[in-house]
Amino acid sequence: MKFSQLFTAVLWSTAAAAQGQPVPLHNHNGSAPPYFVASSNRPYTALAGDAMAIMDQGMRRANTNGVPEHDFVTMMIPHHQGAIDMAKAILVHSKDPGLRNLAQGIIVEQQNEIKIMQAWLQRYQASRSKPQKTSTEKDSHVHQ
Repeated sequence: MKFSQLFTAVLWSTAAAAQGQPVPLHNHNGSAPPYFVASSNRPYTALAGDAMAIMDQGMRRANTNGVPEHDFVTMMIPHHQGAIDMAKAILVHSKDPGLRNLAQGIIVEQQNEIKIMQAWLQRYQASRSKPQKTSTEKDSHVHQ
């Protein structure tokens, strides 16, 4: 495990434990992604750093396949989640009504966009699992 991965695991474990929440399991192959915990026990800068580290890790571990549309969506999901996490962090630390309203809007919009991207991925996966007609099958249908 790289130092940065170990450091990230320690950050999440500490944050989760501070909130009395279960500590996420981490391993070197990334089977259990870390999650963000917004806590007033930690300064905003630490929470923002956590959110960015998780986002970066999620984007780097995105299941890409070389198809630009697919890769864009798989990388944008953790990117949007990072925005949600940063918005949660400012909600914990700010009383400014304008910023709180902005953060709440970011959470709602980014969650909606994540759902749209997840639906796109489901349609994409479904279209890839359908048997494709061969050129001979296509030609025979056209000539009949």
